[in-house]
Amino acid sequence: MRSTIQMTVAVLLAAVTAQPQAPADIALLQALRQGGYVIVMRHASSPREAPSKEIADPDNIHLERQLDETGRTTSVRMGRGLRDLKIPIGQVLSSPTYRALETARLAQLPDPHPYPDLGDAGQSMQVATKAQAAWLRSQVMEFPTHTNTIIITHLPNIAAAFPQWSSGLADGEALILGPDGKGGAKLVARVKIEAWPQMRE
Repeated sequence: MRSTIQMTVAVLLAAVTAQPQAPADIALLQALRQGGYVIVMRHASSPREAPSKEIADPDNIHLERQLDETGRTTSVRMGRGLRDLKIPIGQVLSSPTYRALETARLAQLPDPHPYPDLGDAGQSMQVATKAQAAWLRSQVMEFPTHTNTIIITHLPNIAAAFPQWSSGLADGEALILGPDGKGGAKLVARVKIEAWPQMRE
């Protein structure tokens, strides 16, 4: 009898803990489907060193840093997740660096536009200028209607523009920003790149 009760309790606990999605995640998904948010993301995983000519992608003619296998895989899955979840993406702004544009290309994001202010100043992103941080802060105030904007850039740019929200931001992780009702922006959520395909109702 005791073993039967224990088995029943175990089954019930498994059913409770197997909830596919937290309420907060469901609310975020529903909000993103309505649009009106700016998704500021760090480019996907990339080695810290530029590749040699022998191992560089054929189209990486300037031998810039490029995504590693993890970065390529997670970019593809993120893009597929956005499409499967029917999250509308409108404008896509990107750093002109190869690794940022590669993130957008592999995710099949629509028509990414490179902007120097989102770039790494040719220094593999060692520093971000005050001008870059100010430009990024101004861009997130351009909240779209019925779609979501994606901005792909680098950690120093994000940290300089949003130091209060970016601590420990991982490769490919995104800040979801929305209007705060006071003429500014607020952090709605942080989403890791590998979490997009896992979001479900």
